[in-house]
Amino acid sequence: MCRFIETIRIENGEICNVSYHNARLNETRRCLLGKTDRWNIASLLNPEKIAGRVRCRLTYGKELLGVEYISYTPRQVESLQLVEADSLQYAFKYADRSGLDEIFSERGEADDVLMVRNGLLTDTSIANIALWNGIEWHTPSLPLLKGTCRQRLLEEGVIVEREIRADQLGRYTEICLFNAMLSFGEIQFKCDRIKGL
Repeated sequence: MCRFIETIRIENGEICNVSYHNARLNETRRCLLGKTDRWNIASLLNPEKIAGRVRCRLTYGKELLGVEYISYTPRQVESLQLVEADSLQYAFKYADRSGLDEIFSERGEADDVLMVRNGLLTDTSIANIALWNGIEWHTPSLPLLKGTCRQRLLEEGVIVEREIRADQLGRYTEICLFNAMLSFGEIQFKCDRIKGL
């Protein structure tokens, strides 16, 4: 049986970005499991007594399989290694991350990988990315996974989609990593910390 996850940030008892998580979870259930009833994540969680930033991991298939609350400390990422990942598919948030883990193992001396599919930048092993060109933040138009935070930032106009080839990295000065657990700007560094293929 296929299992899927939603990783949800809870900040001092508040479920963050819940409408975007609801949309992704229900789209996954519809597309891959044939389920048309809609779940509301807020009704599945009990975050009121949680202090600080906590990662909630909701695991599901056709039914809810589990909810875990895990204390969260952001992983330090200050360098990336470009890695080819042409055959990797992760359009839905599967519980099985073995393909991502295999790519991550190719990071060498870097803290994480920046995956390249068919010459285009996608994501790191844990986050969507945006690149600063001195005027605006560009995020790859073909990410490996369309994250919930990415969707919100697009709708707010903080980032804009662009097709970004790996050989165009020289046009950018800064990179920002973000996901449900990492706020935009929390992990940001110079593009010269990205090592080539």
